[in-house]
Amino acid sequence: MREITLADLDDIATGAAILGTGGGGDPHIGRLLAASAVREYGPVKLCTLDELPDEAALVQVAMMGAPTVMVEKLPSVDQVSAAAGALSGYLGSGLTHIACSEAGGVNSLIPVVAAAQLGLPLVDADGMGRAFPEIQMVLPTLYGVRATPMAIADEKGNRAVLDTVDNHWAERLARSATIDMGCSAMISSYAMTGAQARDSLVPGTLSLCAELGRLVREARAAHTDPVAAVVARLGGTTLFTGKVTDVERRTVTGFARGTATLSGLDGDAGGELTLRFQNEYLVAEVDGRVWATVPDLICTLDRESGEAVTTEALRFGQRVTVIAAPADPRWHTPEGLALAGPRYFGYDLDPVRATGGSGHDLDPVRATPSSGHDLDPGQAAR
Repeated sequence: MREITLADLDDIATGAAILGTGGGGDPHIGRLLAASAVREYGPVKLCTLDELPDEAALVQVAMMGAPTVMVEKLPSVDQVSAAAGALSGYLGSGLTHIACSEAGGVNSLIPVVAAAQLGLPLVDADGMGRAFPEIQMVLPTLYGVRATPMAIADEKGNRAVLDTVDNHWAERLARSATIDMGCSAMISSYAMTGAQARDSLVPGTLSLCAELGRLVREARAAHTDPVAAVVARLGGTTLFTGKVTDVERRTVTGFARGTATLSGLDGDAGGELTLRFQNEYLVAEVDGRVWATVPDLICTLDRESGEAVTTEALRFGQRVTVIAAPADPRWHTPEGLALAGPRYFGYDLDPVRATGGSGHDLDPVRATPSSGHDLDPGQAAR
């Protein structure tokens, strides 16, 4: 893609929901916002990381908060651009590009809104290669890029700019502000140069979203298996197919936290899968043994349509296939695992990596989640 048009938005939304690993917010809300902005301001130019000049000035724009809240408290186009505008005003310098914080859910499309309204190019890259629940959980953190100054804006017109000592404090203070703003707000953060972006971002993720969406659409039209097409493209594995029999979900400290249970169907009949999530799916256990964990991607797809099922949309009776796919290899470094591995979220587990082929070729481990997953954001890592 060289630009994002109205015709591209459906595919991007479908693919973004898959890479969102259950979180990142409802992509169809983002699609509606992006469509409104593109209709009013025109297509959004897309540039690759290689095309960024060293001196480019870009910021990430995203929704922060509990995805379950955003379904009922919809943002506006003006709220999205308000966050980027507030940060630009604080920095006292003009922006040249907009970037995505994560390749997932609504946060792959919120930047389209900002880029369209501000008339700026959008970078075909993001900070994670997937979705994660906390601000500091981006690869730029590993490269010393600061999350702050950060601007935050709500739908009532309130705005704030935070300047913190490190990226963990940016998460804590912005989370507190987001809760006061109704558990959903828009943020603009991680101001960086083009040189920093080339080093630290994951390339080509918006194009990947569009490709995944196209694969799902074409598989459905050809009456072939869309889930298999997604697994093949991501180099992942199929973990389990089953029916949702229970969902326990709550909004705590600005996150959607909980577990879901699936009873096996087809070749997995008689088995049981448990998904644990904090906005995103974190751990997948089959019959009490862990088959996949963060930082790799755990995605829940409708078994017939291939559409992703987010944590806030998971319901009793749905028939889904759970897949796993490898994350950017930088997440499996010691620094990456300290930032977003299972122990950060309070699970006493080494990461179980996703590999190609059948999920039953993986080397599962016995699940022993500790009480740490109920800690306040960031506390489990410090």
